[in-house]
Amino acid sequence: MSTDLFIYYRVRDEDAAALLPRVMALQQSLKQECGIVTGLKRRPETRDGRQTWMEIYLSVPTGFEARLEQALSDQGLSSLIDGARHTEHFVDISTCA
Repeated sequence: MSTDLFIYYRVRDEDAAALLPRVMALQQSLKQECGIVTGLKRRPETRDGRQTWMEIYLSVPTGFEARLEQALSDQGLSSLIDGARHTEHFVDISTCA
């Protein structure tokens, strides 16, 4: 069963410029290593000086989340993220029926 991950979190406006190239590099590395499709989005509005970002990882292999957490730790991205990262798992409807 193929699983897609959607991970959202908040970023302070003042940290966005520093975080963007690091997340993009992280996703490019994981894309090449794991052969997955990645994406990065954000909500158009800013609320209370914070942006909401969403990382997308499609058709991830078994064990991917552990690899992602290790990569986040290696890159030291937590210091630029305001609060927790929230992960949502989705599968294709045809695999659920």
